[in-house]
Amino acid sequence: MKSSGRNALRIVVVAAGLGFLAWHQWRPQHAPAGAEAPAAASADAGKRVAPEVKPAPPRTWKLGSLTLTACNLGQPNSGLSTAAWCGALAVPENRADPAGRKITLKLAVLRSSAQVANRDMLVYLAGGPGQAATDYAGPIAAMLEPLRAHRDILLLDQRGTGGSNALACKNDDQGDAADDSGYDPAKLRAAAAACLKQVATHADPRYYTTTDAVQDLEDVRRALDVPEFDLVGVSYGTRVAQQYLGRHPDAVRSVVLDSAVPNSAVLGEDFAQNLDDALKAQFARCDADAACRQRFGHPFQTLVQLRDALRANPHPVSFRDPESYQTVQRVLNEDSLVGVVRMFAYTPPTAALLPLSIDAAAHGDVGPLLGQAKLLTVDMADLAGSGMSYSVICSEDADLLTARPQDADTLLGTHMIDAYKAICAAWPRGARPADFHQPLQSAKPVLLLAGQYDPVTPPRYAEEIAGHLPNARVLLFKGQGHSVLATGCGPRLVQRFVEHLDPKALDASCLDRLQPTPFFIDFNGATP
Repeated sequence: MKSSGRNALRIVVVAAGLGFLAWHQWRPQHAPAGAEAPAAASADAGKRVAPEVKPAPPRTWKLGSLTLTACNLGQPNSGLSTAAWCGALAVPENRADPAGRKITLKLAVLRSSAQVANRDMLVYLAGGPGQAATDYAGPIAAMLEPLRAHRDILLLDQRGTGGSNALACKNDDQGDAADDSGYDPAKLRAAAAACLKQVATHADPRYYTTTDAVQDLEDVRRALDVPEFDLVGVSYGTRVAQQYLGRHPDAVRSVVLDSAVPNSAVLGEDFAQNLDDALKAQFARCDADAACRQRFGHPFQTLVQLRDALRANPHPVSFRDPESYQTVQRVLNEDSLVGVVRMFAYTPPTAALLPLSIDAAAHGDVGPLLGQAKLLTVDMADLAGSGMSYSVICSEDADLLTARPQDADTLLGTHMIDAYKAICAAWPRGARPADFHQPLQSAKPVLLLAGQYDPVTPPRYAEEIAGHLPNARVLLFKGQGHSVLATGCGPRLVQRFVEHLDPKALDASCLDRLQPTPFFIDFNGATP
């Protein structure tokens, strides 16, 4: 298969994902109380060790029916690691055939600093679809640190990701999301078929859906002998959280939904409109600011003009790679431009660079746009090769997608729905419960967090979910984008909610201090 097809598939998956973890600050975590991480190499590591000296056996922790072992969880592309307790649980791949193939789920527990932790356990449900929770143990531990005072935190790699029989599609080229040949349906089908050929050696993709993952989580809860979970879902993880609460209400104590997608939503259906709405709202701030307007005019209009020019004339461009500092060439076309802009829109710091970067690209300098995109693509690499994301979307959403001619003039256009249809024509479809897309209804306490400028899960999604929940509240994070829990006082608000279970009485006045990130007027920063 030619690399152009693989690159097209890669950017479709990046665009398809509800979100990625966008923490740009990380701090190493201390070993939790009672834990001992594997010992660091000593200064005498190179000297001969007496034969009778044996390494100490690994520390273990019996939790329910599972034995966990002290471990260090590394964060991709960082060289950093976090002390945890790791374990595994074997489950049937197809629960209708319990005697068939078994798969092993990777799990880890970030142990509480309390001598005796509360029996309810916090569960972090990762986004994507396609992210592995254990890959982000460090940022998760930092974000949820206030809650670790009294609770352990469970990280479970959803089946098909990370250490849980990953449906990873390897590529033999060195392209990235900026190197794209468009949304050609034939190439996308071929790329999906090649991915399927790889994962079929060890998995049946029909059994890697949200519904399967929900049952896995319940199996883990029972194995750990945890009476109730406090669920924290981010982006796609909010779908998992809602489905779990709907199927196992007695196993849930509380729910936090960050950048939530309602059960009723069909993934991909309104991605084009959501992106346009978020960008227009962001750029309206530039229109209203004299210095920004004088420097850039109307950024959204400039972006549309640039998109139209590339639609008529895609062409190779050169820019300096921000990691290798080598000059590289890429084909810049309409689709690669829009994919990069969508990545920028996820977080306030990168969104603040958009008017400047778009203006530079419109004047022939693509370095600021494509160079930053290269760094963002590293963060999203776990989504770009995930067959698990195809299993979720093709089983749960693709057949419900209908043509949306009203999206033809948006930045994303109708490409996303066409791309899903092409990919899912080659990918096996799993079962979807009849009530899967019904709104969640529950009396459990639920806290929803929404970013004002979220380009993929806008605040109206959270309001829709809360409308069916009598004990729920939506908190709006002003000036923010996608995945907001770690922003400002977010961790403390979540701590108070989980401890007191009264979302409507929660004092969230600290959020009033949040402000949008000022737009960069030049590469020295924003106007004072």
